Amino acid sequence: MSRRVSARDALAKLREGNARFATNARGTGTLITAARRAKLTAAQEPFAIVLGCSDSRVPVELVFNQGPGDLFVIRVAGNIVAPSLIGSVEFAADRFGTRLVVVLGHSSCGAIQATIEELHRPTVNQSPNLKAIVDRIRPGVEQVVARHEAEGALAAEHAAMTANVRASVEQLRHGSAIIENLIASDGLVVTGAWYSLETGKVEFLDEPSSG
Repeated sequence: MSRRVSARDALAKLREGNARFATNARGTGTLITAARRAKLTAAQEPFAIVLGCSDSRVPVELVFNQGPGDLFVIRVAGNIVAPSLIGSVEFAADRFGTRLVVVLGHSSCGAIQATIEELHRPTVNQSPNLKAIVDRIRPGVEQVVARHEAEGALAAEHAAMTANVRASVEQLRHGSAIIENLIASDGLVVTGAWYSLETGKVEFLDEPSSG
């Protein structure tokens, strides 16, 4: 690797890119020249890893105003954590030296809505594949939904979304010896964030402390 971006600097780049996106500004980094394309055929140096939701309204590179080769993006409904997704994070962090991992949730998440619906009205003969997604979200949000339901459906949904992001962050931090070692000894930071469909802005839930 010819360069390595610290977690703090990577976070700053994501914040700056999202600010451009949310204000409809345009950064030149999203453009790709023939020289850049040729360079990317030989190697990649993503400065951040993003585990985001598959929702079509949350295109990660656009939300952060980044171009090809900038982000290692993993997308799955509900930004859940499963073995193959942990393996994808391990691969990028270990192979490319990427030192920031962001779990990105978002408002109006269908997977969160489906999980809340299942808490109230369990589906008979639900697809085992859909159930596998709901079952990974349910433990982290069940109590949160119960606590916030009196505040209204939107409040309960938002609380569940942020709780699910935090649960995924904790699963990544403590679900892999490789990731744990990189956190302990090599500056890897795993943090959470959420994207507002209404404003286009990303809010980070924690401030990385590594340099």
